[in-house]
Amino acid sequence: MRVATPGFPAATLDDEGFPSWITGLASEHAIGTAHVVRGLAPGDALHLLGVRPELVTPCQLPAQRPDEWTSLPQAAIGQDDIAPVLLAGQIGDWTFVYDDAGVTVHEDSAGEPGRPAPLATMLSASGREAATSTFTVDADTELAYAADGDLLLHAVKNVDPAADNIPAGLRAAIELAGYFEPGDDKDAASDCGINMRVLCALAGLKITLGDLRKIPLLGAPFS
Repeated sequence: MRVATPGFPAATLDDEGFPSWITGLASEHAIGTAHVVRGLAPGDALHLLGVRPELVTPCQLPAQRPDEWTSLPQAAIGQDDIAPVLLAGQIGDWTFVYDDAGVTVHEDSAGEPGRPAPLATMLSASGREAATSTFTVDADTELAYAADGDLLLHAVKNVDPAADNIPAGLRAAIELAGYFEPGDDKDAASDCGINMRVLCALAGLKITLGDLRKIPLLGAPFS
């Protein structure tokens, strides 16, 4: 496969075009959800996403997962059951939250009862900027981008870089995310990692799992 991702140095992507720090955190059977928000501390972001403050604890990622079903965040806080775990940290102006089970994706929309809204909308309130992306074991994916409480983009499949509705604040990130081509193999998967790359390019998260181990992290179970 041919990779053209100008915004991502060597080792920051895995073999399928996903940011390597995200797939490094996940269990072998899931990728989950990632949120990024500018102008909000990690603990506050966890609280907005529904984590009880008393459950939040500083943590360090272990050297490896204990088994194929356990994510690194679960191992980091000693979570020994299947309850989801959220991991948060900050690099520069941006906070990230990784949800190892993909349960923090939508909230109920007050304006349209019964129609959930991406959590990026809530995270971006009060003049902030935020994005959310999910990838499931069934290869379902989406990308949401919001600013100051307004949802500016919601792609329920791979974002289309050529679409006319790309918000100005997301254009540079899409350009940096580039593309991941399957080459001549007609049965190869499409560029499944593009939404996560766009999210990481937006927040400057062009990092490895080793880079992540060098910054303070917060972890919490979520229910």
